[in-house]
Amino acid sequence: MSLVAIIGIAVGLAMDATAVAIGTSVFLGRVNGRQVFRFAFHFGLFQAAMPVLGWFAGRGLSVYIETWDHWVAFALLTVIGGKGIYDVFRGDEEKNESTPDPTRGFSLIVLSVATSIDALAVGLSLAVLQVTIWYAAAVIGVVTAALTMCGMLLGSRVGQRFGLRVRALGGLILIGIGAKILAEHTLM
Repeated sequence: MSLVAIIGIAVGLAMDATAVAIGTSVFLGRVNGRQVFRFAFHFGLFQAAMPVLGWFAGRGLSVYIETWDHWVAFALLTVIGGKGIYDVFRGDEEKNESTPDPTRGFSLIVLSVATSIDALAVGLSLAVLQVTIWYAAAVIGVVTAALTMCGMLLGSRVGQRFGLRVRALGGLILIGIGAKILAEHTLM
């Protein structure tokens, strides 16, 4: 498989992660370097690891994961997005101290897994095509990390420039991504 084809796959896989990064950084408003790094590193790492898992695990494992992954992703994205919308309508100009940072802890892990589940199936496909998994996984991880970083920076600038209204939009985007993930997996 050519590098161009692998990059194309990587960009396609990175779209959910990039959209979540944009929505999250709009919701957060101003993001710091650590938040951008955490999102880019974790999203890239999980996006690289999932094809490897798919490669080694076979079809049996993906069936069990697919039964609940979309519900977890939908719930988490809805909670984070809903909290952002609630804060806007409540009139919180600054990020409330009680608002959890989605770039840390359990939220970060669940978001990383939720946005990279599709890469598990890609790993299965790459095994069938006899593609060297390590090279493909590295390209997928780097592309995802780069696009996530760009998404975080773009979303932060938009959030800072347009304020609370765009923060509500960021919350709606996160809820919409969760609904998209849920619909894709329940309508299959």
